[in-house]
Amino acid sequence: MTQTSASLDRITPSATLAMTSRVLDLKAQGIDVIGLGAGEPDFDTPDFVKDAAIAAIRAGKTKYTNVDGTAELKAAIAAKFLRDNDLTYAPSQISVNVGGKHTLFNALVATVGAGDEVVIPAPYWVSYPDIVQFAGGTPVIVAAGADQQYKVTPEQVEAAITPRTKWVILNSPSNPTGAAYTADELEALGAMFRRHPHVMILADDMYEHIVYDGFRFATIAQVCPDLYDRTLTMNGCSKAYAMTGWRIGFAGGPLWLIKAMAKLQSQSTSNPCSIAQAAAVAALNGPQDFLAERNDAFKRRRDLVVGLLNAIPGISCPTPEGAFYVYPDVSGLIGKTMPKGGVIANDEQLVTYLLDEARVAAVHGGAFGLEPAFRISYATSEALLTEACARIAKACAALV
Repeated sequence: MTQTSASLDRITPSATLAMTSRVLDLKAQGIDVIGLGAGEPDFDTPDFVKDAAIAAIRAGKTKYTNVDGTAELKAAIAAKFLRDNDLTYAPSQISVNVGGKHTLFNALVATVGAGDEVVIPAPYWVSYPDIVQFAGGTPVIVAAGADQQYKVTPEQVEAAITPRTKWVILNSPSNPTGAAYTADELEALGAMFRRHPHVMILADDMYEHIVYDGFRFATIAQVCPDLYDRTLTMNGCSKAYAMTGWRIGFAGGPLWLIKAMAKLQSQSTSNPCSIAQAAAVAALNGPQDFLAERNDAFKRRRDLVVGLLNAIPGISCPTPEGAFYVYPDVSGLIGKTMPKGGVIANDEQLVTYLLDEARVAAVHGGAFGLEPAFRISYATSEALLTEACARIAKACAALV
């Protein structure tokens, strides 16, 4: 007899975290594995951010804070939204959470119930559908393949909207594809949203600062100010500031929603770590010039990986506008036979083969809702990326 709740039984473990755990286990056994599955920058947290955390400890800022963020951090977030996105939020309209995943969890669990639907473009970040299902809602998946640059059209989204639709999630730049919506594309989506005033918009902007080739980031409440009251604009410190372990996510949105999220948080985690909040203040208020330098490194890595993967027969890899992932189509490898026997029937079997034979870890496309593909994070050194792609090429060449 099961001992777990119906809510828990509706979800599955994170595929990305599961692959990361497997890589760590193999490395602990002394096995030479190149892990390209984790969505984590290899850069260190900037020194001025670390110094602010140390100073906070020495100043005794180790007590409880307001449940959804200190006044200082909310002020820094408000300044960031105004500076970067032309969005004005009062402190009461800002929520600070234990990472971006917690922001999403709070927003969806606080608003979604049985019978509610949430439209999720695919490929999607692995946690979106599971959080919706945990809340009792129904994910409605809208797929956009490489032929659409992994971006949904207004017509696709509108066809998925029903009277039961509570939210549409927009993630730009995207995890797992790196695809990013232009201001014009967001305006076209906004025109569609105006025809459906009951629908809320969740803008996941976590990779806002990681864009390439002159791409100009925009977020939908900025492009369509009339949708401001229906939009939760979320972001965090994890990716741009290399602060994944500090666990600070945040969002700006309508007062009623922010209050609902705080109510839920008051009965779950309470406040985010006080020291991490002090570090986040420094990150948001401090010098931002290092972002461009790191983006230049990411761009070199992107170009390297895209070029090497596209040279492998059976793999087709689009060039993403942002984030630090590629999402190559691997349909040309499905159906091939492995050297030790057995057919590659799907992308999950392919990434298992690559891990077993090439000792390279990626995450299969099925986990992100669009297959056959896999996600590679290029947030590691060029030397490791070159070696990893060489291993992948050798393993693929052995398929017949």
